[in-house]
Amino acid sequence: MHYLQFKRFIMTNIDLSYFLEIVKYPIITDKATRLIEENQYSFFVDPKANKSVIKKAIEYIFDVQVIKVNTFHPPKKRRTLSKFIGYKPHYKRAIVKLDASNSINLFPNE
Repeated sequence: MHYLQFKRFIMTNIDLSYFLEIVKYPIITDKATRLIEENQYSFFVDPKANKSVIKKAIEYIFDVQVIKVNTFHPPKKRRTLSKFIGYKPHYKRAIVKLDASNSINLFPNE
């Protein structure tokens, strides 16, 4: 494969603060907490980020080793408020599977 054909996937000279902007916040739902027991964590991420960038961002932010990344674009949901019609904000969900020896502490003990 010629590297110029896949130039958009090559990450060169990326500012590390870009990784902090990709991952918005973790998802805390019933399904997400069940997935934590299987060492899988769910995050809302930037809709334009691809799987390789999400993987590098999670590894940089939490200092863990990521095995697999699954992403999901839910459909737009229509919302009405009296006579105004709009849509909920668009987001992308990423489910990240970590190595068995790594974990992320989302619920710190205080």
